[in-house]
Amino acid sequence: MKKYSKGARSERELLMQFYNLSYSVMRAAGSGVNSLSPDIIAIKEDKLYAFECKAWNSNLLIEPERFESLKQWEKNTRMQVFIAWRINNKGWFFIKLEELSKNGRNYTLTKNQVFAINRKFESVI
Repeated sequence: MKKYSKGARSERELLMQFYNLSYSVMRAAGSGVNSLSPDIIAIKEDKLYAFECKAWNSNLLIEPERFESLKQWEKNTRMQVFIAWRINNKGWFFIKLEELSKNGRNYTLTKNQVFAINRKFESVI
């Protein structure tokens, strides 16, 4: 499966999980191309979330420009921004930006680190 279609399908899956819990949701088309906004916005009453979605099985890697864009989004909107990482056969994990480590040029997190954090969908909502 092509990387884009797998990512888009995963984004729609997460979007529907929030929608089914009566969140107002939006998926930003092309967000991975222009880095202007996170992939998904979910709002319900005083809960305001933004998600950068990833769907791969290797370690998580966020480019510095994207990381800084997400930090700025969090500051400007006061929304909690998460990296929502879908790992095959394990489901969704949610990482706060400050939990990423700068490793060389990029911000990273290993699967073992995300399993240790173990923040799942239920603990975000």
